[in-house]
Amino acid sequence: MREALSRLTARQRTVLVLRYFEDLPEGDVARLLGCSVGTVRSTTHRSLARLRVLAPELAAIGPHGAADVPSRDFSPVEARP
Repeated sequence: MREALSRLTARQRTVLVLRYFEDLPEGDVARLLGCSVGTVRSTTHRSLARLRVLAPELAAIGPHGAADVPSRDFSPVEARP
């Protein structure tokens, strides 16, 4: 992982470290880096794609660090009285 991260640009590495290692929300990362939330999102997306190319063994790991874990469903639930 360390070697793959070292091959990213400084900005890509910073965004990933702040988002996934420091667990900061996108808004906080944007404020720290002086950019928009959209820039943080696109940089995160591109950085993860680049990591998957550099370290294919990481491709099975999901965004929250677990492989093949189903995502949580946040769809509306009907409330019953």
